[in-house]
Amino acid sequence: MLAAAKYIGAGIACSGLIGAGVGIGLIFSSLIGATARNPQVTGQVFTYAILGFALAAINFAES
Repeated sequence: MLAAAKYIGAGIACSGLIGAGVGIGLIFSSLIGATARNPQVTGQVFTYAILGFALAAINFAES
């Protein structure tokens, strides 16, 4: 019974990853869309995507 409670607690603790995963997915889906519309700005948009990824990861790490 105690082992089951540990697994349930770990699952609940990891449920906070859902928001970070959705945010990172939105960032990179926007990167793909922007690259498809204008391939000439791929480098600049990729830089912004990496910055957004880092900010999303930091935001998750603080909470």
